Amino acid sequence: MTQNVPDFSDLLKATQHSAVHLEMRDWYGVGEESTDFERFKQTGVHPDLDPESEGWAGWVPLVRDTVSRGVIMRRARIVSEPVTDYIRFEHAGTAVNVAAGEQVRWLPRRLASDIALPGNDFWVFDGRLVEFNHFTDSGELRQHHEPGHAPTRRPPGAAPPGRRLAAVGRRAPRPTGSTRRC
Repeated sequence: MTQNVPDFSDLLKATQHSAVHLEMRDWYGVGEESTDFERFKQTGVHPDLDPESEGWAGWVPLVRDTVSRGVIMRRARIVSEPVTDYIRFEHAGTAVNVAAGEQVRWLPRRLASDIALPGNDFWVFDGRLVEFNHFTDSGELRQHHEPGHAPTRRPPGAAPPGRRLAAVGRRAPRPTGSTRRC
């Protein structure tokens, strides 16, 4: 049986008000970033900070289109301290996310201990549709078309993850500039 699961870009294109993302892992096994990540570990400089580059071609236009429609895109990252090499890499590339139109905040894990958060990263679209991100033990994102990985509407009476994400955003300091080191 084939499931009719919307693609992530379709979910974002259908969003009218807000798309919020919470990331809680200290590393991700994203294969297409492996060359850039290795270069970053050698130099300490993110090798691709050009929003117009091929490496950002799948993300930046999607974000720009989304925010041009008046949708607010927020991302919060809860990180352990000291941060991992991957988190430093991610932080170094965040200038592109911000340039594209995302609002990005960082919160040390120790400051999030009393916020009831789910065990997985997630997106909330318009405060009603939740897409949990499931990863393999090696950090690779599982395919959303696999059984049990489809976006779900929040069950009636369930505490909305968006409120929890808002709590993270309130505690995370506002960015002071792209030169801040992680």
